[in-house]
Amino acid sequence: MTASPEKSLETLVLHTTDNGVSWITLNRPHAMNAVTWDQRERIIALLDAASADLGVRAVVITGTGKGFCAGADLRGGPGSAGEPAAGERVAGDVARTIRRGAQRLVTAVLDCEKPVIAAVNGTAAGLGAHLALACDLVLAVESARFIEVFVRRGLVPDGGGAYLLPRLIGPQRAKELMFFGDAVPASHAERLGLVNRVVADGELEKTARAWAERLAAGPTRALALTKRLVNASLDTDRGAAFDAEATAQEINMMTADAREGVAAFVERRSPEYGGR
Repeated sequence: MTASPEKSLETLVLHTTDNGVSWITLNRPHAMNAVTWDQRERIIALLDAASADLGVRAVVITGTGKGFCAGADLRGGPGSAGEPAAGERVAGDVARTIRRGAQRLVTAVLDCEKPVIAAVNGTAAGLGAHLALACDLVLAVESARFIEVFVRRGLVPDGGGAYLLPRLIGPQRAKELMFFGDAVPASHAERLGLVNRVVADGELEKTARAWAERLAAGPTRALALTKRLVNASLDTDRGAAFDAEATAQEINMMTADAREGVAAFVERRSPEYGGR
């Protein structure tokens, strides 16, 4: 069967902003939302824009159809999953492609200064699984599956998989998933700690919207600093972690939201955060 003809990039990665939430939706359902080079660059740009936009206070990444993301598009020819090909491959090209491609995508999620929710609507495989697991919170429908598909292709995991998985579920469990490449149902992924919550297939958007809008109503800079502290905590010793915590507190206490939070506590009322 011939794949549907590709349309404009704006239709392949849908984007809307609603109630302070940036919704990024992969929209290649005929390809299970496998990510092309152009799509990856648009997602990175949207995440970077979300960090700088005071009107955006949370992000949701999801997909259309039966797949959240089937990984990098390996069938679209040169440049589909990595950098545009030019001339004969030389030593270092693969490493450069991974650094500038899959790793940049996952880094964009980890470094986004707003909370990022993965709303996993279906299969998340390879880079697609790592895209979801890099998010701050993961929601998944009951029919979703997570697959470390690399071993099935004789490949080494990319997109930060060997960094993310041990930090989420420990090295032994991570090796089990990566060595065998078995599909992990959403319910099992939740028990392992890969998923925050599993919801009925028809409840995903509603739940993601409720979570994202709750985050969007929160103290944005405090959440950003908390995210940075947690993400860095497993890579530093106690002294460095405590120094980072103290610095984050110093920075955050200068924000309007921190002042509002303290004032609301003293005045015994609910805070009204403005994201500043």
